[in-house]
Amino acid sequence: MKTVFLILALCFISNCNAQFISEDDGLHFGVGAVISASTYALVYSKTKNKKKAFWYSLGLSTLAGLSKELYDNNIASGRFDTGELVATFAGGLTTSYTFNIFTGKNRKKKKFAYTN
Repeated sequence: MKTVFLILALCFISNCNAQFISEDDGLHFGVGAVISASTYALVYSKTKNKKKAFWYSLGLSTLAGLSKELYDNNIASGRFDTGELVATFAGGLTTSYTFNIFTGKNRKKKKFAYTN
C-alpha cells in the first residue's frame, strides 16, 4: 500500500505548477534587493543606527514596488499585480534583514598587559 501511495504521489507532484515564479517576479525581487542594499548602506554610514537603516531600506524598496504597480495600474497595463509588489517587498526584506544581522559586529579585542 505504501508503494502504491508513493507512486501516485510522485505522479501528481510532477504535474504541479503551484510554485511557478515568473522571470518578471525574479527581476522585481532583485530590484527590491538592490534598492534596499544601497539605502541600508547609505543610511547606516550616515547615522550608525541599525534600526533606522533597516526601516528606511525596507520602506524605500516597498515604496518603489508600490509606485511601479500604481504606475502599471493607471498608465501602462491597467492592472495592479500584487505578486510583483510582494516580490519587490521580499527582496527588500531579505536584504535589509541580512544587512541588519551582519552590521555592527566589530568587536574590539582587549589588549592584556602582561607583567612579569
